[in-house]
Amino acid sequence: MEIIELNQKPGIDTNVKLKEAYIQFESLLFEMRKKDLPERLVRSINQDIEALNSTSISGYAMRKIIKKTQTKMIKLLEKELKLVPKNYYRNLWLALGMTAFGLPIGVAFGTILGNMAFLGIGLPMGLALGLAIGSGMDNKAFKEGRQLDVEIKY
Repeated sequence: MEIIELNQKPGIDTNVKLKEAYIQFESLLFEMRKKDLPERLVRSINQDIEALNSTSISGYAMRKIIKKTQTKMIKLLEKELKLVPKNYYRNLWLALGMTAFGLPIGVAFGTILGNMAFLGIGLPMGLALGLAIGSGMDNKAFKEGRQLDVEIKY
């Protein structure tokens, strides 16, 4: 079973951000077509594409639906097959590093130094730690052939 094509909507060329979202979504679909995906996954993806093709919405609302559908597909691919786009883990761990590591480190510094103004010191440390962990996971996915040759910009 093959992944169906995304139809071009009239008026896309006038909205730059919508056009960028369409191009990014089409490149994700192109990369997914290169992989051997299970039939039930292809069916699910095709249902989402058919829903996009049948909608008459345009402009900002259409861009929002495209992004939502794209995120849903990426999460499904990651969950089922561990397939991820470029820098997926880096972007994920950037935020996780700041919250899971950076804030506790900042609280520890603030407590040790007796001034909670030092709370912000932990955030860049957590950011760097999250980037390192995420980049390592992206490299591992690339070496194992689990990385799609497309970078998703949110």
